[in-house]
Amino acid sequence: MPGRRCAITRAEDPTVHIAGPSAGPPFTRAVLDVAGAVLTWPVLGPPGLPAAEIHDVGQAQQWLWAVYGERTAAAVDAVASGAPAAELTLPEQPTALAEAAARLALGHWAARWWPTSYLDGIPALEPDVLGLELAALTHECQQLLDGSGEVEGAELLEEHLAALDPLIRWRQSAAPPRQLDRVLRLIDDAADNVGLDGEALRRLRSALERDHRPTAPPLDLTDLFVRQQEFALAAGSLRTATGRVIARGSGTNDWCRYPPGFVDAAEDAVSWTAYALGAGRRIEVEVVADIAAPVGGVHLAAEIHVDGSPPNRVPLARRDDVWAGRADLDIPASTTPSIEVGILLPGFDPGPGAYDRAAREAVRALARHRIGVAAAPHDSEAAHSDPFLAEIAAATAMEEDF
Repeated sequence: MPGRRCAITRAEDPTVHIAGPSAGPPFTRAVLDVAGAVLTWPVLGPPGLPAAEIHDVGQAQQWLWAVYGERTAAAVDAVASGAPAAELTLPEQPTALAEAAARLALGHWAARWWPTSYLDGIPALEPDVLGLELAALTHECQQLLDGSGEVEGAELLEEHLAALDPLIRWRQSAAPPRQLDRVLRLIDDAADNVGLDGEALRRLRSALERDHRPTAPPLDLTDLFVRQQEFALAAGSLRTATGRVIARGSGTNDWCRYPPGFVDAAEDAVSWTAYALGAGRRIEVEVVADIAAPVGGVHLAAEIHVDGSPPNRVPLARRDDVWAGRADLDIPASTTPSIEVGILLPGFDPGPGAYDRAAREAVRALARHRIGVAAAPHDSEAAHSDPFLAEIAAATAMEEDF
């Protein structure tokens, strides 16, 4: 099977583009900032080489040949120097660095866009476990990164060290994931490179120096990784209106309009009810919170359109396991309004995009597939086919949680 044909072009500014598979909304793209460029993979497409937007060709030459091959690196240099746009065939088999980069980008995507949903039965990924694997992958991909990459890896290690002791215990149990030993060795090497030290890292070093033989029975990963497991839904707690219900429905749950960890990713997580209270009208909005949603100090907002009018914003506060708020509506008592409700975080919201429900459902299907693979990892030796450690832990704990 021939490799993929690829165009290399230069924009009006000095930016050089390596075309890649088409990508959809932001939540369907895995993105990686590297030395002199930004690389992008479509998470819903087949694995392969990324698209690239190269703003510093000189910097990018440190890794271009190792990701795309020498012919592509030479073509990028020529196009940047003023030669006409080029088209060539990319290598069919990704290099080791390209595979590691794709996995690192996918891990960052999971940290930002994983569709955790109690309603849809998609478990959360333990952030400290994912963070440590990202630190290991960042170290593995140092050739791709500029000086800030080493700093980023050190910050990931320091931020997520709470999961290191549980990972060491997991390694010592019967039948640990095959990539766990490699991840821990990369973490040890990364910490040594940046001069990090501490009790947990010293315990890691000691464990790695010993012969790798299981010393404990299989572990209960639910107990091993301390996670929020109680999620008692409180939907309906806000509804205090005693008037007549005139309309109700589900709102738009656009993941791009608020940060990760705020709202359950299910399509029907947003609901609203409109009441007639005498001659007045009131709407009450409820949004199922993500299990990691902030408890206080942050307020989402509901953006409400009535019969196509300009939006009204209603502050939402978290109470128990819902974000909730209410507002009076200025509509004639004789009409049944058409109401649209969206959710956003003021100051974060980039504005409403296309209502791409199909893409969100495709991401949910991808998450379910990956959790299914994580529940029974296969024996392939390809590193990129392994589920993340956080996915394995989530799959193991899923039956109890959901």
